[in-house]
Amino acid sequence: MQPGKSDVRAALVAVTTLFFAWGFITAMIDPLIPSVRAIFRLSYAQSMLTQFAFFLAYGIVSMPAAALVARLGYGRSVICALLAMIAGCLIIPLATKVEHYEGVLLALFVIASGITVLQVAANPLAAALGPPDRSHFRLTLSQAFNSLGTVIAPYLGSMLMLRGGVFAADGGAAKAANAADAAAVRAVSLRNIDTSFLLIAGMIAVLVLFIWRSQRRLTVAPPPAQAHDSVFAALQSHWAVLGAGAIFLYVGAEVSIGSTLINFLHQPDVLGVSLERAGKLLSLYWLGAMVGRFAGSALLTRLRAVRLLSIFAFVAALLCLTVSQGAGVLAAGCALAIGLFNSIMFPNIFTLTLERSTASPAATSGLLCMAIVGGAVLPPITGLIADSAGLHTAFLLPMAAYALICVFAITAARARVAPVGQTAGGVAH
Repeated sequence: MQPGKSDVRAALVAVTTLFFAWGFITAMIDPLIPSVRAIFRLSYAQSMLTQFAFFLAYGIVSMPAAALVARLGYGRSVICALLAMIAGCLIIPLATKVEHYEGVLLALFVIASGITVLQVAANPLAAALGPPDRSHFRLTLSQAFNSLGTVIAPYLGSMLMLRGGVFAADGGAAKAANAADAAAVRAVSLRNIDTSFLLIAGMIAVLVLFIWRSQRRLTVAPPPAQAHDSVFAALQSHWAVLGAGAIFLYVGAEVSIGSTLINFLHQPDVLGVSLERAGKLLSLYWLGAMVGRFAGSALLTRLRAVRLLSIFAFVAALLCLTVSQGAGVLAAGCALAIGLFNSIMFPNIFTLTLERSTASPAATSGLLCMAIVGGAVLPPITGLIADSAGLHTAFLLPMAAYALICVFAITAARARVAPVGQTAGGVAH
């Protein structure tokens, strides 16, 4: 029986809600970083291990997630992913109870593993829910709600995690009269973290019920077949490897900046605002990315993707250089503006690579998705630079990443598009 329009529409609503949820949770890590840094008295590099634990899941779980979705189908895979995310959120209070930072990192890895399964399932599902000629619209709409989640999360997360306790106006733990008072102040901030993730767990639980009731509607699109093309096949394609490198650098740069901005805006020589206020301002960084996606879509009707990517990457690198050398409102404004120029990088790098790779689309896409692990690698390095040379200097690492992406775009403009179906060895499937 052919699914009705109402079933397809309801399924699309469910999928779009998933996009919002994982965008929201991913951006909640940004206010968590200054929170754990203050509570556990960590260096910048140590606090950046939150992103390492989170984005490491993309490198480890992506391939098993594809097999899981092919085996269970969309509906059951999504429910398994959401249950894993709830489990991760519930590990957080256990970790804060014993004040173990390592437990927080484990919880983040579990949450990110669930999100990885969601991404593997939700992206093709959104594309399949309706006429093929409208797939780009459906994906864009879902991605817009994903961006909305990244805008809202830092604002709410800062309100919950970066106030009271060690962040109190009177100096919190730093001015506590004795060890008992200091422990009580830390306990307040730890409870704030618990509250944030328990609220997220509750939100996901409601989403599980919604998806469970919508399982029948999610079957309107057939589950993906198990792909036989390994990501290792993509390693034989020069352009697949270059594209994976560009994705690695982009995600690493974007996450590094988002993870650093709250502490950066808090600096006396930048804005000197409270960490809570700086966390709320971080929403502007992600808002720029959301606005840029729509503006970039319009610009792509007039400019070639390679040209737009090279312009955006060059401007982003220039902004990072200005931040590294500037101070005050200028440095703050340039840092926040980078989000706008991040907006079109991921989809353009992705499509430019698919067009030029001589590996199959499945193998190339798999390698590009695994390259998101750049979000686990570059932030800790950024933290090491911040510890040794300051937060301003730390922006030179993403500057270098954007410069290399610009080189990638210029090189792509000169490369020929690979014939469809050609393998790395030049033999058609």
